[in-house]
Amino acid sequence: MNYTYILSCRDGSLYTGWTNDLEKRLQAHNSGKGAKYTKSRRPVSLAYYEEFETREMAMKREYEIKHMTREMKLKLIHSTGITESAKRHITG
Repeated sequence: MNYTYILSCRDGSLYTGWTNDLEKRLQAHNSGKGAKYTKSRRPVSLAYYEEFETREMAMKREYEIKHMTREMKLKLIHSTGITESAKRHITG
């Protein structure tokens, strides 16, 4: 499975990315080994994710989300954001 995700950073900013291992990627972001952008904005938390069959689909969705305004991203998170039980499943 492949994922497109949005992280909420410590400074209130949002980061969008894609991965094929959501739990491992979240750990990488929080350990400072993820993206350069999130390294100085830790800790980050998973705010939203979508699942895709292929890497290409996840990357296409990442591109779409990255071109949304902040308001559109927040609306996406709040309308269909992940539940607390899903967060626990992803983060252990």
